[in-house]
Amino acid sequence: MAGPTTAERGARPRSEPGRPDEGPPGRRFGLPRLRFSSRTLIVVIAVVLLAAGGIWALYGSSWLRIEKVNTSGTDVLTRAEVVAAAAVPVGAPLISADTDGIEARLRRKLPRIDSVEVVRSWPNGIGLKVIERKPALLLEKGAKFIEVDAGGVRFATVEKAPKDVPLLELTVDQSAGTQRFGTERLMREAVRVRAELPEKVAGDIRVVRVRSYDSISLELTGGRTVIWGSGEDGSAKARALTALMKAVPAAGHFDVSAPTAPAASGS
Repeated sequence: MAGPTTAERGARPRSEPGRPDEGPPGRRFGLPRLRFSSRTLIVVIAVVLLAAGGIWALYGSSWLRIEKVNTSGTDVLTRAEVVAAAAVPVGAPLISADTDGIEARLRRKLPRIDSVEVVRSWPNGIGLKVIERKPALLLEKGAKFIEVDAGGVRFATVEKAPKDVPLLELTVDQSAGTQRFGTERLMREAVRVRAELPEKVAGDIRVVRVRSYDSISLELTGGRTVIWGSGEDGSAKARALTALMKAVPAAGHFDVSAPTAPAASGS
């Protein structure tokens, strides 16, 4: 019986149905061949080196470290007070500065600060942009004064009263009908009245007296007084007071507690 011919011996056997064609090990299981050119390898190495260099520059080098702290927006507070309260870690990497922590420390240690923005000032600085609270009213306490801001927040005690800031006198009636309004709420109502006064009147105010939620009065320059009532309907009361003062400029007593029926008396 004749053996296989030369052509048959050199022919590649056909794959059986359902059986993958066997080839090189990298192709046997359907894995793609990965080919890297020398250019691609150089690019990869360069990217890795750049990333490593950037991390070193930000965290390990002496170039981008905190060297100075700048402040702005202060009026009563001094730069030294703000810098000390901020406790910025001079010498630490600028990228690692905890700006939220610095802000929290400033607001906690210096209640006069209403808001503050802490920013990184590249390459080596921290900026503290401060907005201070402004007193709207003063509470007298012995020989000193407590400053109250426009939100009714008591934020500082000073020995000398700031110029043109009215006094707040809380002589609260402790009857059952007014006990539900605490001191803090009544202070906010007083500040609310102060804010809604006509500009000309606001400049003349000397004292805001609060006896209860519904009994707020004002003492102006020249011994004039204003019965305001509650802090409600402030805009209407302001308009009524402006009209009264224009109609009866010599009056010494004004009542706008009912703004639809204002009254003036005295001279």
